[in-house]
Amino acid sequence: MNNLLKYALIFIVLVIVGVISIVILTPGVNVPWQQLTGTADTDDETVERQLTAADGFSVTLFADDVPNARWLAVTRNGDVLVSQPKRGQISLLQADADQDGRADGQRVLIDGLRRPHGLFLHEDWLYIAESDAVGRVPFDHSDRRLAGRYQRIVEDLDDSGNHWTKTIALGPDGWVYLSSGSSCNVCEEENPQRATIMRFRLEGGEPQIFATGLRNSVGFDWSPVSGELYATDNGRDWLGDNFPPDELNRVQEGGFYGWPYANGDRVPDPDFGVGATAEIQQKIASSIPPAHGFRAHNAPLGIHFLESPTQPAGYRDSALVALHGSWNRNEKDGYKVVSLHWDASGTIRERDFLWGFLGDDRETVYGRPVAFAEDGKGNIYISDDYAGAVYRVSAGENGNGGTIPTNRPPIQAPPKPQPIDTGAAQRGEEIYQRFNCARCHGQQAPLRNLAGKYSLQQLADYFDSPTPPMPKYDFSATQKRALAHYLISREQGIEDAAPLN
Repeated sequence: MNNLLKYALIFIVLVIVGVISIVILTPGVNVPWQQLTGTADTDDETVERQLTAADGFSVTLFADDVPNARWLAVTRNGDVLVSQPKRGQISLLQADADQDGRADGQRVLIDGLRRPHGLFLHEDWLYIAESDAVGRVPFDHSDRRLAGRYQRIVEDLDDSGNHWTKTIALGPDGWVYLSSGSSCNVCEEENPQRATIMRFRLEGGEPQIFATGLRNSVGFDWSPVSGELYATDNGRDWLGDNFPPDELNRVQEGGFYGWPYANGDRVPDPDFGVGATAEIQQKIASSIPPAHGFRAHNAPLGIHFLESPTQPAGYRDSALVALHGSWNRNEKDGYKVVSLHWDASGTIRERDFLWGFLGDDRETVYGRPVAFAEDGKGNIYISDDYAGAVYRVSAGENGNGGTIPTNRPPIQAPPKPQPIDTGAAQRGEEIYQRFNCARCHGQQAPLRNLAGKYSLQQLADYFDSPTPPMPKYDFSATQKRALAHYLISREQGIEDAAPLN
């Protein structure tokens, strides 16, 4: 009893020290303590009032008593399986046979697990990723029950430190893919399985490392068009509100994606990349940059490519990504679901798909989306570990919102050199120097071929919605115009030109 009391006191002291450290070391950071330590309640009224889906879709509350709801899978019957790591269990939400919009029932399918997270169904097996192992158990789809004994098939996975969740999915090549996040914010890992995506056979065994340098790729999925594997990745903390960007990576076998030596597009990390050895500099140079960047600290988790033919034409083969939301920015950001759309050239456009989890006051949080599952009818289920809920988004004419683009569209290059106002360009240079833009756009992220990508007006408009990691500044129209003229003039080599009215 004395030992138990001693350990309890030690734990309490460590928690208090941790909280004080965050407060002292990060003054001004808007830490959402309630999200980190508590939960929110939700109901039909809150969902109807707060959540807005893109045009052509509607959102309803499918289940509201699923604490710590994380990963999802849909059975042949249309039931929804939900992992609940903090409760050590998987729950079954019964399909909505009476068509009232809600799950017809709910029960625990299996418990006694060690922080279960990822899961998927294959034939008559349910695969579950615990924090330190992967197991499987026979599952009877028609009876909605387990049909045998749970057995671990991959063991001895490290779950120490941070990012202990494990996500699994069956790839189109028949391998089971497994992500394992880093044990830290930024460090050189001792265990080679951390900060990786691995794979193993359906029967289990020792996982093979597939890709490295992925700090915390909680979600991944395969494009139904190209067959390529895409994974979200959460960037490191404590480099400011707007850097580094969170990432979407196109994951290749043997690929290295930068962490801990580089962030974003090969920007050397101040702790492990700047002034590094020639060997590490070579690793940075050979690292694979992101296919797409999300705003810093938005925390992209689940990703799911929509495949149902019932989805609206503009969404078939697009991907949904859950932005779980920031916890260490001065102003909260994320807290929504976005859709990603690939054009013929491979350019990715990002649009808001489901929003309202963050209140208009930018403080109140109503939920934090995590992951997705799609049933045979095209219904999209979305988990929320903060509100303890699962939502259902359906296509149809009763959509309750409008699509809001959050990434700029592709822009065609202008056909000839552009007329520069030298007076505006000079003012733009002053702004460039005043905001110390060269700090990021010097050697680390140089500006190239702007004149080939933008007209003057398009570049000025860009500052209204810049691509991460660039922050959004409250420039006036005159300042944006001046910056555009200055940046284009640098590339065109124009030193003297007539002022424009």
